[in-house]
Amino acid sequence: MSSAPQAPSFVTALRYWARLGCVNFGGPAGQIAMMHRDLVTERKWIDEPRYLHALSFCSLLPGPEAQQLATYIGWTLHGMRGGLAAGILFVLPSVFVLLGLSWLYAAHGALPAVAAVLAGVKAVVVAILLDAVLRIGKRALRTALASALALAAFAAVAGGIAFPWIVLGAGVLGGLRGMGAFGGGGSVAPRRSMEREASSRGNEGGSAVAPRSGAGRRVAGILALASALWLTPLLLVFSLLGSGSLPAKLYLFFTQAAFVTFGGAYAVLAYVNQAAVSQFGWITAAQAVDGLGLAESTPGPLIMVLQFVGFMAGWQAPAGGLSAGASAVLCALLTTWATFLPSLTLVLVGAPYIDRLRQVPRLSAALAGILAAVTGVILHLGLTFGRSVLFPGGLAAGPVLWSFSLAVAALVALRISKIGPALLVLAGALLGLTMSSTAGFAQ
Repeated sequence: MSSAPQAPSFVTALRYWARLGCVNFGGPAGQIAMMHRDLVTERKWIDEPRYLHALSFCSLLPGPEAQQLATYIGWTLHGMRGGLAAGILFVLPSVFVLLGLSWLYAAHGALPAVAAVLAGVKAVVVAILLDAVLRIGKRALRTALASALALAAFAAVAGGIAFPWIVLGAGVLGGLRGMGAFGGGGSVAPRRSMEREASSRGNEGGSAVAPRSGAGRRVAGILALASALWLTPLLLVFSLLGSGSLPAKLYLFFTQAAFVTFGGAYAVLAYVNQAAVSQFGWITAAQAVDGLGLAESTPGPLIMVLQFVGFMAGWQAPAGGLSAGASAVLCALLTTWATFLPSLTLVLVGAPYIDRLRQVPRLSAALAGILAAVTGVILHLGLTFGRSVLFPGGLAAGPVLWSFSLAVAALVALRISKIGPALLVLAGALLGLTMSSTAGFAQ
């Protein structure tokens, strides 16, 4: 075998991560494929076995898998500063893009042209969600037991059981049943032999095996810094706006969400839809669909939809005498900070222990159980959104034919072509605008 690839200079890598943050459309599958092409095939900064090994590690963690993969690769190339640079730059451009789109939506969403654009986007989003159910289900539901767990999760979320309890129960059941009970489990890369080969290699920048000295100090240092970075905004909000203010509630809620977001953006949106829409009333179900459409059309991880949720919550209920715009921006940034800080921390803490984590069969089995349950949760979300978008007058009134036709066409395009979700969202927006004067077109 050839020697480990040569790491680029930090400045060269920094340029790449900055560019990637601006062009990483396509959701997690597209982003993972893009990094594989760039880093494994073209630049050869990391080899195939280690890339697959890193992907397997990131699939074990809650949070956005593609961003965590970038963070881990940055860490292998240049240690802590490389991981931070990759993880932050993967997200940073989308923060500003989505802030601008969220403001346009909040300030001008009622305009007929904007409403028409969003009508087309909503129909495409329903198709994207159903496609996600089919893709995840194909990987996760390989046995009767996994299918039963997905159905149980569907029934549980429909019955109002909180998403964290569903995740916990599925993980415990998966762990107890042992590895393989759920058919190999979700997005964990199946190439065991390649992973074992990667385990035997050295690390391009960090260390693939747990360090034997100073490990406790390193972990304690990362956790202490992360805790300080998490506590500082919270204490400022408590002191300036009060512990019961909306920004404080959002910050605590999305911190909790960050630790149960197994299954990616669609799973966490199901959780947020359950809590933020039904329980707290921060946003409406229609706004949640619109937010996913905006997140699909911007670079960065789809979990950025949570920033939109925070923005709209702050806009509709300004906190502490702030203007709607200032409250919205504050809530959006707090939401983003609470969402991504735990994700970065988990990767940087666990990166040196990747091999040990991958050698714990019950951990993989627990993840398989969770992903099976998440399939049922996402199906419930897709049907909920589909009912509100395609059947706004109820099932008895029948579908809005134009929206229904667009959703079916988008689903077919996703299943039989390589068209990315971002392009389909754009196409839906243009079709919505074009058809806005057509008789019977309504949402």
